[in-house]
Amino acid sequence: MRQALHKQRILKEVALFTGLLFLGFVLMPIAIYWVGQNLLGEYGGQGYSDFFATLSAKIRGGDLVSWFFVLSPYLAWQLIRLTFFAWHRVTPAKS
Repeated sequence: MRQALHKQRILKEVALFTGLLFLGFVLMPIAIYWVGQNLLGEYGGQGYSDFFATLSAKIRGGDLVSWFFVLSPYLAWQLIRLTFFAWHRVTPAKS
């Protein structure tokens, strides 16, 4: 029973990580390219495919800023979780 609950939590966390990694690697670059193109003008490369190729090359090369960018949705979610956990630990329970 306890092991099944532990396994369920791990699967839930892996699914969350996978979904947020997809968000960081696929959807965020699209949004950033679109916003950048509309606010700052045309990207210096050959369009979105060049933008994404540059980003993925940096990720494969181990660039820490690129990895932070891709992992930022998951890291933000973990920060929100930690904040709520700390808030509930510090706030006294009402009787």
